[in-house]
Amino acid sequence: MTSPLQPPRWNVSNIFPGLDSQELSQAMTQANEQVQALAAMVQALPADPAQTPSATLAEATAQVIEKANATFELTGTIQAYLYAFVSTDSFNQQAMRLTSQFEKTQVAGQNAITQFALWVRALGERLEEIITLNPVLESHRFFLQETYRQSRYLMPPEMEALATELSLSGSNAWSKLQGTVTSQKTVEFELDGKVQTLPMPALINLHSHPDESVRRRAYEAELEAWKSIEAPLAAAMNGVKGWAITLNKRRGREDALHGAIDAARIDRDTLEAMLSAMADSFPTFRRYFKAKAARLGKEKLPWWDLFAPMGKTDRTYTFEDARSFILTNFSQFSPDLEAFARRAFDQSWIDAEQRPGKRGGAFCMAIPGVKESRVLCNFDGSLDQVSTIAHELGHAYHNECLFRAGKTILQSELPMTLAETASILCETIVVDAALNQAASPQEELSILETSLISDSQVIVDIYSRYLFEKEVFERREKAELSPEELCEIMERAQRATYGDGLDERYLHKYMWTWKPHYYFTDLSFYNFPYAFGLLFGVGLYAIYRQRGADFIPDYQNLLASTGEASAADLAKRFGIDIRQRSFWENSLAIIGERIERYIAIQ
Repeated sequence: MTSPLQPPRWNVSNIFPGLDSQELSQAMTQANEQVQALAAMVQALPADPAQTPSATLAEATAQVIEKANATFELTGTIQAYLYAFVSTDSFNQQAMRLTSQFEKTQVAGQNAITQFALWVRALGERLEEIITLNPVLESHRFFLQETYRQSRYLMPPEMEALATELSLSGSNAWSKLQGTVTSQKTVEFELDGKVQTLPMPALINLHSHPDESVRRRAYEAELEAWKSIEAPLAAAMNGVKGWAITLNKRRGREDALHGAIDAARIDRDTLEAMLSAMADSFPTFRRYFKAKAARLGKEKLPWWDLFAPMGKTDRTYTFEDARSFILTNFSQFSPDLEAFARRAFDQSWIDAEQRPGKRGGAFCMAIPGVKESRVLCNFDGSLDQVSTIAHELGHAYHNECLFRAGKTILQSELPMTLAETASILCETIVVDAALNQAASPQEELSILETSLISDSQVIVDIYSRYLFEKEVFERREKAELSPEELCEIMERAQRATYGDGLDERYLHKYMWTWKPHYYFTDLSFYNFPYAFGLLFGVGLYAIYRQRGADFIPDYQNLLASTGEASAADLAKRFGIDIRQRSFWENSLAIIGERIERYIAIQ
């Protein structure tokens, strides 16, 4: 039981009563039966579409769509429920066992939808005609069109089935290894006069400690900790990336980036426009790093000072303080957003406590069966963590807009580029509010610091991670990479983006070990969508400030539609052309204004 003085743990008892409950057992059995029924339905689709009447094809396709939506709503709910335990307690063997057991059902579901995609490919030009014959298909037009477009990158049915089944002991196993090893690692660290056993997220959070000696010791302890487990993590990295390279070749992808761009629902021109605008902004960010170094009496920043707090503020936040601050400022944007966030707090949707066995970072996951979300973070009382909660609640609000609009599972498949829209906007609301309430220049400096740390991570550091992953893929194609080589690539990427803004002697060569996104088995290049989300969200917030309350309905409709259009088409609704550098430059200029204000404060 969490005490009133501790950040909360989430409550998932309304989903299922417990891991050993009859309800969960029955749901897992039902999910397996539904997946088998879906697979049988796909198998029974007309083998020769060219010789089958269009009306028959339309009816059969609609039946698969409806069955898939019902099946994936149930499997998605069970998966989220189990992950709620695995992500917060990797020592929970029962949760681990049930997750492993349920993965077989999920693999069968993935196989069924892959076989369906191959069948859709066989429809060819008749697909458009068939869609018009059935209202279920018409409402899933984008899903079907996207399925057809991406089906060209599928292997023959038996090879796709084999790849999916092998992923359990291949790429998924490597991903789980990374999560387990990093979440269970602890470090003995002297803090506040006593030696404490800290989980890695708590040690990482000391990057923002006000005492430089603590920051430096934490940085050194972190590097030493990651070095002690670098071998299994390098093996996991090689396993996941090698898996992706092999499948990309077999599926006819141009390169590892190809699938990521398609998954993001953008094109290479859009990515290049954004990346080139980001690269051109690096000198401005380096001015910020140098200004921060000067405030600390240094010429360049070592890594341990990158997240150092600046200015003076007496504000630290209890979790209740964070709750109040977020609700108050969400209400200024939209009473609906405030009411939703209040529900999330009141119904214990948030797991904020730091503890061993819990994964680092933060995320939000949808629970489709109960039309709710759950948010994980590692709260330490800082403004940064307050903005993190706001960010994740933005994801939850995005899910809420999809739920309210009655979108099905297949209508709600979000590209990461657009999945960050609501989260960035909510984070911006909180940071702007904190700046507006600053009681002195030094408090303004402190808040700007928090904001610019986040912005520089998403623009400068994310770009370094993009460069890192790009080189890892290129070199992994030739041979496995040692921990030393991975560290070398990471440091080179950081030097390329941070430049002379940081002290090259003290970078973070082990950043590759604990970022879970590198180990995603079904999504490479997780990184650039975060930059897209930041700059798109900042651009939308600027439009909101111009339009006021009239913006809200259009914004809610946008969130409800993000699974049914490309990023470019959705952006056009607000007069935004994401293929033009000017949009990205304008959003970066807003961040640049914050940097100039930061430098000017005395």
